[in-house]
Amino acid sequence: MQALVGFVHNRGMSVPAETAAQNPDWRRPLRYLWRLPLLVLHVTVGLAIVMLMINPISRRIRPGGEGLDSRTIRAWSVLMVRVFGMRVQRFGTPLPGAALFVANHVSWIDITLLHSQRVVGFVAKAEIARWPIVGWLASRGGTIFHHRGDNESLHGVMHQMLERLQKGRAIGVFPEGRTNNGQSVGVFHARIFQPAVLAGVPSQPVALKYGVGGCAQTTVAFKPRENFMQNFWRLLGEPARRVEVHFLEPVSVDADGRRRMAEISRDRIIAAMSQ
Repeated sequence: MQALVGFVHNRGMSVPAETAAQNPDWRRPLRYLWRLPLLVLHVTVGLAIVMLMINPISRRIRPGGEGLDSRTIRAWSVLMVRVFGMRVQRFGTPLPGAALFVANHVSWIDITLLHSQRVVGFVAKAEIARWPIVGWLASRGGTIFHHRGDNESLHGVMHQMLERLQKGRAIGVFPEGRTNNGQSVGVFHARIFQPAVLAGVPSQPVALKYGVGGCAQTTVAFKPRENFMQNFWRLLGEPARRVEVHFLEPVSVDADGRRRMAEISRDRIIAAMSQ
């Protein structure tokens, strides 16, 4: 079992912290016992269905204004986070059409969590393409992969982002550039907002809060020296918890450009995390 204690205060953000109790969590093996078969079923059968539904024909079928391929990815993502015991509660409404969705970055599951609410083409580090399950789905979902430290790769990413936004499609980014320990929201890199400025589309901040009031941010985040598979396996055995996705007030393009958009977006996410 886990208990709620104290608060974490860092860089203007104040969220409850969740720490492990003294006694080991004896229910964890039981969670693996029933979640693992569900995960295998969801990956084998669910991904096969997703593979069939991501095609040009289903993309043109748009019941309610959303492509059938996107609906399929969203449904798969909803079930995926539920397999991990997460019960999602959404606040606010995601913008339709072209928009730059910017969110705080905690763990790999952030992408799946966002896709459960609004399917967007993410910008992500190239290493994710090699991750089991998540990497495959990200590639099929139109993720733009970036090689860190490669200026030529960054130039290509920015060009693809601008092109998609101009075509009326949505992009999702994590402006911190990397995951952190969940205790704070890092500085937002203003450069990633440049395509939105050039395309004249708004950014919409999205606050991802794990646990009641964000109390499980540090639990979900990668531990020191923890790799993807280790984090994946640990989260699969975690207790069921509520997860909040806050779609906040959009930030319009103004005369101050990308830096101002980055600052306002970050401030709104921090404010939502502190509530």
